[in-house]
Amino acid sequence: MRHLINILDLSVDEIDKLIDVADDIMANPDKYNEVCRHKILATLFYEPSTRTRLSFESAMMSLGGNVLGFSEATSSSASKGETVADTIEMVSGYADIIAMRHPKEGAPIVAAMHSTVSVINAGDGGHYHPTQTLTDLMTIRHEKGRFDNLTIGLCGDLKFGRTVHSLIGAMARYEGVRFVLISPEALRLPGFVKHEYITSKGISYEESESLEEVIGKLDILYMTRIQRERFVSEDEYLALKDSCILTAEKMKSAKPDMIVMHPLPRVNEIEVAVDSDQRACYFKQAHYGRYVRMALIMKLLGLIENDVPYTPAEDKKPIVYGVYTCRNPRCITSIEHELPQAFKLADKENSIYRCVYCETRQNR
Repeated sequence: MRHLINILDLSVDEIDKLIDVADDIMANPDKYNEVCRHKILATLFYEPSTRTRLSFESAMMSLGGNVLGFSEATSSSASKGETVADTIEMVSGYADIIAMRHPKEGAPIVAAMHSTVSVINAGDGGHYHPTQTLTDLMTIRHEKGRFDNLTIGLCGDLKFGRTVHSLIGAMARYEGVRFVLISPEALRLPGFVKHEYITSKGISYEESESLEEVIGKLDILYMTRIQRERFVSEDEYLALKDSCILTAEKMKSAKPDMIVMHPLPRVNEIEVAVDSDQRACYFKQAHYGRYVRMALIMKLLGLIENDVPYTPAEDKKPIVYGVYTCRNPRCITSIEHELPQAFKLADKENSIYRCVYCETRQNR
């Protein structure tokens, strides 16, 4: 049984194959409209979603399958105090595959530990969002024709932006990629993401607080909104919400073939006037999501012919239990206290351990 928690759970060859299948689905939809007949997808969404939830449901129904689930925690037994583990134990008996979104980081890891069917992480707090990354990669391949030798600017909320973290991890595997990280100081990329995917691999990058100063260097501009729901303080959100805005005027300094991407929803970080620019790809990007999720559902259900062989990576990093306590208020352990406090060795030289659920560095 296979789960998708992090985009790196898929090899480069597997991603290429998924996009190939998604392309074939786009070109020949009738060929796939009964592939998942009598199969059931459970969509467990503990926080609001439009594109991700609807595209998963549309994907399964377009494959001839059925869908059940909930769209907010208040309409599930989570509102009564039921744990993720107990919910998954029950739901995996009703469905053939599960797509799950949760506001707490690491919740899909807990789900995968207790599920008897494949679990897809549809976004966990500010952690990861691998199916959005598959959508992003399909967009990049369609619009740029390649993954290598690209300068990618990521702008906005890089601290809590799970789509940013996943995209950096995916693109760091290709040759000649360079990152430009554009955000206010308070929303910079977390250290663990930067170390794991950029500095430890010797990948070129720069950080800037000014989109105007760097936009001319970019092949891809990946915009993100400042996420109100990730802030503890409303005042902090209000101070930062207008810090990264793309306007039609700023687009004049960009390359003629630069593309603008955004995982959506948009608030005010992309001026509406930019929508008519031929370089704006974000609505097209959203449409690709349905097809690549169709391909992913087929893959995890073992329905792709001549699929790329899967060899599980062996993770030899030691895990310690009960030595450290995760203090991250966004971690799943902050609300489900019966979960074991588990930390994995992340940096042997400096004896750094990180929470296995949210990857927060240990506190002694």
